[in-house]
Amino acid sequence: MASDNRPLSPHLQIYCPQLTSVMSISHRITGVALSVGTLLLVWWIVAAAAGPEAYDTAAGFIGSFVGYILLFAWTYALFYHLCNGIRHLFWDAGYGFEIETAYTSGWAVVIASVALTIITWFTGIVALGGSS
Repeated sequence: MASDNRPLSPHLQIYCPQLTSVMSISHRITGVALSVGTLLLVWWIVAAAAGPEAYDTAAGFIGSFVGYILLFAWTYALFYHLCNGIRHLFWDAGYGFEIETAYTSGWAVVIASVALTIITWFTGIVALGGSS
């Protein structure tokens, strides 16, 4: 059999990612991020049960700049995965497959995820009295 020197389709040098493909990949990434972030939550709970010294260590890390970044990213991943999961439920029911609807619902997921993350963090800061 003769071998062709043609690239595999779609070739990465000419492929233009679309919103639907980016969101599908992002859904998988946020699922993994939620799993890893849950390990941080488990560490915090186990440290609380282990005693004050272990809890202070865990709380110190979670309350640090890096900890806040990780918690913020985990919060966004949670809301993105939730909103996109709801979108997938509609797809499972057979709705929203038209190109325009798929793009509209895709952007709605992104906007809702950002809005819910900001609302959650803003209300959390207000509830804590403006600082922690």
